[in-house]
Amino acid sequence: MEKDHSFLYFAYGSNLLKERLRLKNPSATVHCVARLKDYKLVFGNHKGLANDQWHGGVATIERSPGDEVWGVVWRMNISDLESLDNQENVRLGTYSPVELSVKTKGQEISCRTYIMNSCVYAPPSPQYLQVIVMGAEQNGLPKDYQEKLRAIKTNMYEGHLSVMAELNPKKTWREGKPPF
Repeated sequence: MEKDHSFLYFAYGSNLLKERLRLKNPSATVHCVARLKDYKLVFGNHKGLANDQWHGGVATIERSPGDEVWGVVWRMNISDLESLDNQENVRLGTYSPVELSVKTKGQEISCRTYIMNSCVYAPPSPQYLQVIVMGAEQNGLPKDYQEKLRAIKTNMYEGHLSVMAELNPKKTWREGKPPF
């Protein structure tokens, strides 16, 4: 993929998982693992409106001096940019795209990422958190950061999430049990 026809995207939430991101963005390839300094990972809903897809708070980042967020930098074809913006509900104002500098193996790179507007804190569903944890494992994020993710308290939602079947159609969904 030619550099001038691609962009770098820093994922820190459900798009850590390759299968999730590639549902609608087939060009995504892992560029590297990176760290965003002076930010923290939080969960919430845009203007407090519950997320119908994940049945709980979804990930965003907010400035927090001394903290850090680990994630994956994906290289994506520019043709997937509109799809990614749609996934993040940019037109509806849920998230805003921003350019941030992330650190990876001794260098800093500029990446597109998304920050939720008007975030009202809310815990994530267990299924949503599981997707994030799986993505962190899949991409080799630091073990202590993976443990921090696993320790996040969820809302204990046990119902069906159709997105989980999309992520893993070969496994059968059982109510309350993510198919992973």
